[in-house]
Amino acid sequence: MPLALEGKKAIVAEVSEAAKDAISVVVADSRGVSVSKMTDLRKQARENGVQIRVVRNTLARRALEGTQWECLNDSFVGPTLLAFSTDHPGAAARLFKEFGKTEKDFEVKALAYEGEFIPASDLDRLATLPTRDEAIAKLMSVMKEASAGKLVRTLAALRDQKQEEAA
Repeated sequence: MPLALEGKKAIVAEVSEAAKDAISVVVADSRGVSVSKMTDLRKQARENGVQIRVVRNTLARRALEGTQWECLNDSFVGPTLLAFSTDHPGAAARLFKEFGKTEKDFEVKALAYEGEFIPASDLDRLATLPTRDEAIAKLMSVMKEASAGKLVRTLAALRDQKQEEAA
C-alpha cells in the first residue's frame, strides 16, 4: 500500500532524527526471520540503547542525505533494517552479531562508524569494542598493576639498600 506524502515526510524526519543522535549505524536484511524473533530483537535493542527502523530504501537515502551516514547508501538494496546505536558504538553490531548466530537468514549488509563505511565482513571491528564500563575497568586494572609493580620495585630497592648498609 503506497504511503501518502505526509507519511513519507514523517518517516524521513524520524530516521533523520535517529541518525543525528547515532554514534554508529548497522544495515541488515531480515528476510526469512519470524515475527516473534524480530519482536525479541527489537526488545533487546531497546534495552541496549539501539533504535531499529525498517525503512524503504529511497526514504533511507533521503533521510541520511547530507549526514555522516551517507556512505551507507550503496548498501540500501532489498529489504533494509537500520539500527542506530546511541549509547555505545558497538551496541548494534554486538546485538546483530549475537542474533545472527541463531538466525541464519539474518544478514548484516554494512556498518558505519564516525562516517567511515565498514563492510559486513568487518562486523567484529565494532562488535568487540569494549563498553565504557569495560574500558574503565581495563584501565583501572592496568593502573593498579603498574602501581603495584612500582611499589614492589621500591621495596626491593629499600631492602637492597638496607642489606648494603648492614654489610
